[in-house]
Amino acid sequence: MKNSLNLLLEQSFKDNWDYPALSDYKGITLNYRDVARRIEKLHIVYEILGLKKGDKISLCSRNQANWGVVFLSAITYGAVAVPILHEFKPGNIHHIVNHSESKVFFVGDVVWEQLSESEMPNLEAVIQMNDFSILYSKSSKVRETREHLNELFGKKYPKNFRAEHLKYYEDQPQELSMINYTSGTTGFSKGVMIPYRALKSNVDFAKEVQPHLNNSSNVVAMLPTAHMYGMMFEFLFEMTVGAHVHFLTRIPSPKIIMDAFAEIKPDIVVSVPLIIEKIYKKKLQPIISKTAIRVLLRLPVIDQKIEKRIKLELIKTFGGKFYEVIIGGAAFNREAELFFRKIGFPFTVGYGMTECAPIITYAPWHNTRLYSCGKVVPRMEIKIDSRDPAKIPGEILCRGENVMLGYYKNREATDLVLTSDGWLRTGDVGVIDSDGYLYIRGRSKSMILGPSGQNIYPEEIESIINNMQYVVESLVIEEGGLLSALVYPDFEQAESDGINESALNKKMEEIRVAINEELPNYSKIQEIRVFPEEFEKTPKRSIKRYLYQRTDL
Repeated sequence: MKNSLNLLLEQSFKDNWDYPALSDYKGITLNYRDVARRIEKLHIVYEILGLKKGDKISLCSRNQANWGVVFLSAITYGAVAVPILHEFKPGNIHHIVNHSESKVFFVGDVVWEQLSESEMPNLEAVIQMNDFSILYSKSSKVRETREHLNELFGKKYPKNFRAEHLKYYEDQPQELSMINYTSGTTGFSKGVMIPYRALKSNVDFAKEVQPHLNNSSNVVAMLPTAHMYGMMFEFLFEMTVGAHVHFLTRIPSPKIIMDAFAEIKPDIVVSVPLIIEKIYKKKLQPIISKTAIRVLLRLPVIDQKIEKRIKLELIKTFGGKFYEVIIGGAAFNREAELFFRKIGFPFTVGYGMTECAPIITYAPWHNTRLYSCGKVVPRMEIKIDSRDPAKIPGEILCRGENVMLGYYKNREATDLVLTSDGWLRTGDVGVIDSDGYLYIRGRSKSMILGPSGQNIYPEEIESIINNMQYVVESLVIEEGGLLSALVYPDFEQAESDGINESALNKKMEEIRVAINEELPNYSKIQEIRVFPEEFEKTPKRSIKRYLYQRTDL
C-alpha cells in the first residue's frame, strides 16, 4: 500500500463493502457500499460544477452520517475539506467560507436559517446536508444535475456500481487535505492547514495502538466531528478499518450518551474530560462522599470489594465492551483521575492540538502515570523549552509528521508558532520525566505572574475548586494584581437541597476559605463570584478564557 490516505480508504471500502459504516443514532444506517455510492454521486456533481483538485468544499452541520459522506467525498475527489463547527456564530461562518475561498458549501438546515448566500459571494452552490437538495446555485446546470443525478449515475455505471469501480484521488504526503478553523483567542479563527501526511500519520498511530478495531467494531461519535479530535478518532480512522460509526445527532447530554453506550456497546470510547467528570460527579461522588462508604474505603479488605463494585458499575455505564476510554482536549480533573486510577478503571489521558491533527502524546491505559498525558507518539518528537525539562516547566515544542503546514493566508501567525527548523510552539507549559512521560502544567497564555515573579497556573487552582460541592466549573482570573474565581454553580442541585441565592453565596465563601488553606500565599483567591451561566467553550470544550479577562464582570 502506497503512503496515501485515499488509497487506504479505497481499499477499506472494497474490503468492507457489505458492512455497516455510518449510522445516525436512532436513524438511518449506511453500509460502506451506500457511502461509496453517495460519494460517487457527489463526485458527479463536483465534475459538473467544474471543481478542480485543490478547490475548497465547506461543510457545517450537526454530526450525522451525511457529514461523513461529504467529508470523504471532498478528500477522495482531491478537493480540500473545510469543516466548520455548527455552533459558530453566523458572522464567523460567513467569514470562514469566504476566507477559505470555498466553492461549495454543505450546510445543515438549522444552521442555514441564520445564513445568507449574499454574504458568501464566491460560492458556486449551497447544498442541504440532510438530503443534498440545492439551496442556492449560480448556474441552473447544478439544479438540473441534482434533478437527474440518478439518471446520470446510471449512465456512468450501466451494469450496477460495484467495489471494483472505486478509484479515488491518490494524494501526496505534503498536499493540503483540509483546513480546520480553530476557535481562536480573539477575532476570527485561524485556518490550520492539515497535509495528508498528518492525517495518514494519525490514522497509522490509531491502528498501532488499537489493532483490535475492525469491521465488527462499533464506535459512538459524540464529539463535534468538525473538530480535529472527534473527526480523526471517532470517524476517519474507523473508516480505514471498516468499523461502524454511530453519530449522536443531538446535543450529547449524559443521558443520551449513557443510553447510546448501553445499546451500541462501543469497542473504544473517545471523550473530553467534561463528559467523564459529569459522570464522576453525578454517579460516583455522591456515593463516595457518604460517611459510611468513606469509612469502609479506609478498611483494607472491604475497600477493595467496594472499589471493584464501583469499577464494574462504571464499566457497565460505558457499555461494558470497550478496550479503554481515551480522554483528551483539556485538562482532566485531578481528583477524578486519582479515583479512576485507584479503582483500576481502564482509561488514559492523551495530549494533542488541532495543529497536529491532533495527536502528540499517548500511553495505553495499563502503561500510564498519574497526572501524565503519556509519551510522544511515533513519527513525532517533543522537547521542553527549559534549562531543566524534568523540573522547571517550559513551553512544549513538537516536530514531526503530524505538524501542520501553517495557518491559511496568515504568514505572521504561522511564523509565531513554527520555527525555521520545524518545531511547533504549542503554547502549553509542562515538564518531561526521565522516562519520557509528559506532564502539562497549563497554557503559557493563561499563566499569571505572581507578585514576586511566581508562575501561577490557573488550571491547577480551578482543578481544586471544581471538586467542591455545588461547583460545576470555575475560572480563575487576575484583577488588579489579585486573583478572583468565577464559579458557575450547580443551581439545580442547590435548589433541590433547599439552598437559596444568599445561602449559595455563603457556600462559595466557605469554599474560598477551604481552598486557600491548600494554596501558597501568592496564589490565594481573594474573591469568588457566582457566574449565572455556563462559560463559553471552544470546540474541544475548554473555556474561552479571553472572554472573561475583564474587571467589569
